[in-house]
Parts: sequence; C-alpha cells; structure tokens
Amino acid sequence: MKPESMLEELKNFDTPTITNVVATYPESPLCLGLYNPWSENWYTDQTIRCLLPELGRRVGYAVTCVYGLPDPNFARLSFMHVLDALEAAPKPTILVIEQKFPPEIAGKVGLAGGNMVSAMRSLGCVALLSNGPSRDLNEIRELNFQYMLSGVSAGHGAMAVQAVNVPVSVGGMDVAPGELIHMDENGACKFPAEHLGAVLNNARALQKEEAARMQALQGAKSAAELRAIFGGHSYGDADA
Repeated sequence: MKPESMLEELKNFDTPTITNVVATYPESPLCLGLYNPWSENWYTDQTIRCLLPELGRRVGYAVTCVYGLPDPNFARLSFMHVLDALEAAPKPTILVIEQKFPPEIAGKVGLAGGNMVSAMRSLGCVALLSNGPSRDLNEIRELNFQYMLSGVSAGHGAMAVQAVNVPVSVGGMDVAPGELIHMDENGACKFPAEHLGAVLNNARALQKEEAARMQALQGAKSAAELRAIFGGHSYGDADA
C-alpha cells in the first residue's frame, strides 16, 4: 500500500488503539514498544482537547513552529515561512504550534483563525495541534479542519514566529518535524513515520482481537467467566 492509503486507513482506528500498538502495553505481542510508556512524552495530556469531535479523526505528518511575543532582536521569520514548511512536507500535514507567551496572557491568545487556517488547508494541512487557544470555531468547522487545543479565545495582540520545524512540546507530547500524529476526541499520539506499516498492521490485528474480547465480556454472566476472558489477570496487568 502507498503511504497515503495507509494514512487514510489509520483513521478507521481510534487514538487509544494507536497508543496501545505504539507503546501502552510493551509486553503485548501487538505492541511495538516504541517508547517507555511513562517516561517518554509521546501522547497528549488532559490540557489539550479536540474542539470539533464531530469532524472525526485526523492523521498527518508533523510540521512544527513556535509562536511568542514579537522580539525586537529577532524578526527573521513569519507565517509565510510556516506555509513554506507546510508546502514542502509530505501530505497530509498537521501543524503543531508550541505557544510561548507570558503566563498572564497565555490563555487569551486566539492564535489561529479563519484566514490562517484557510491558507494552511490549501497546502494540505488537516489539523492544528497547540498548547494554547485559537478562535473562529464556526469558520474552522465549515472548512472541515480539526482543532486540538487548550481552548478558545476571541482575540489576540501582536505575536511572532520564533522557530519553524524544530522539536516542540505541546500538551505533554514532544514532537519532531516529520513524525506522524494520530488524533481524535481522546487526544493525540505520535510515532516515527518509518513505523507506519507496522502500526497499521498491528492496529488491524488489535481491533479484531479486542472486538472478540469485548463481545465475550458483554455476554459474560459471572465473575468467573470474566476472569477466564481476562486469562486470570486484572485488566491492565503487564502480562495480561
């Protein structure tokens, strides 16, 4: 399969399934064990939420940038450089913005809106992931573009691009340019693009396995039956 087809198929799986395959249960034969699940920052925390869950899941290659207040000693970059990076990246893309604003205004920065998103979308970008707010929800919904943010805010003041395509940290997840991101209403996770085929194959297998287990659990009539389904282990045990 071509990468584009594999990325499209990955949208058939929710993000928890992808995390299970990537790293959550390292002792499972279907888990690739790409990260230590607790010590590495490979998925988002509860500070980031999907603002338009009705639009569905998104998968794409990470393009990253950092935004903050204008710096009189550094004015070399602009949003045009972000657009250049989006154009140069494999498609589809997800723009990951680390917002570095002073605490007193960090929750008031409605950073992206209809104009920025329209430009991003025209270059194959399908979602924005950021540790701060953005705005124009109705416009973004009509563009079929996904927001995964800390929230929303109606306005902003002067702001500037501080870096493009550098490692960033957003909502507890460290992201490098070119990594793949999978996101839905549960959150987002990332993994190296070279593991795309393995993630997809294992997600297919895990979905079948879990569907059979869920059917059995829902039909069980006693704790003994449930214990047998779980193989005598508590759900979540390392060797379950």
